[in-house]
Amino acid sequence: MKIKHTLQALLIGGSILSGVIQGNAQSITTTQTTNTAGTISEFGPDTLVIRTESAAAPVRYSYTEKTTYTDEAGVAVSRDVIKSGAPVTVYYVLDGDRMVASRVVLGKPVAIVPDKIIEKKTTTTTTETE
Repeated sequence: MKIKHTLQALLIGGSILSGVIQGNAQSITTTQTTNTAGTISEFGPDTLVIRTESAAAPVRYSYTEKTTYTDEAGVAVSRDVIKSGAPVTVYYVLDGDRMVASRVVLGKPVAIVPDKIIEKKTTTTTTETE
């Protein structure tokens, strides 16, 4: 009789434990953010195209209303200031096969120094001897 009750208790306890485990199961989703630094080659209504030194072809990113734009100090900037040729770092997540920008950080423009012109003067002295 004791064996029968013990077996029933184990079966009931096991099914309760199984129900608790199944009822408390949680779905965990992780999102990995990656970044790329480069220069903007195109900025359209929903697309940002970046040229990098490491990629042969430009890299295309989508952006949304949730995408934030900042300068290097973290100060928010308007999307209107983004222009072709500006240095940026794009932080993005993969959404299927699309790369969606979550944050765009504008870098300082690279100062272009014109070629330095060096002017040389040559003086030639000629002496005549008789």
